[in-house]
Amino acid sequence: MMVPLGRFNIILGLLILLTPGCKTTEEKEKSKEATFLRFHLETNPMGPRHTTTATVYRQNPVMLNIERDAVLDEGFMAKAEVVPADQFGSFAIKITFDSTGTRRLDYITSSNKGGRFVINCRWTETRFLAAPLITHHIKNGIFVFTPDASREEAERIVVGLNNVIAKLKKPYTF
Repeated sequence: MMVPLGRFNIILGLLILLTPGCKTTEEKEKSKEATFLRFHLETNPMGPRHTTTATVYRQNPVMLNIERDAVLDEGFMAKAEVVPADQFGSFAIKITFDSTGTRRLDYITSSNKGGRFVINCRWTETRFLAAPLITHHIKNGIFVFTPDASREEAERIVVGLNNVIAKLKKPYTF
């Protein structure tokens, strides 16, 4: 049976397009990275069981008392990205929260105006990245902060955080 050359080329072309590409070693490593981001609230010292101290900022360290338990974490997040902060090349990390996280962020920012979020990050190291002041009520579920990190570190943090978010949002199967 003879197959016309045109039909053979079309079938071969479709097979090539539908075959998934191979991941490079670097892409495989990035897909395995994990980052955990925890939002703690600044507080008055209430005793050793409920609070701890955090040192934020490496250049000019600031010691803050924070609640030991995080009020928001990656389980409430929908995605993370590195975004430009101004026209001079600065950058920030933008966290978009899911519906539950949006409600929590709304409640926390309305009831803690004037306080601080102290953001703890765990990736290749564990470090407090920022302590932004809560200046207004955040209703839209989007939180943007400038981290105490290089741009490369921020991009690694975001990749690892999105990997964790995707893993947490994946439906559990037996």
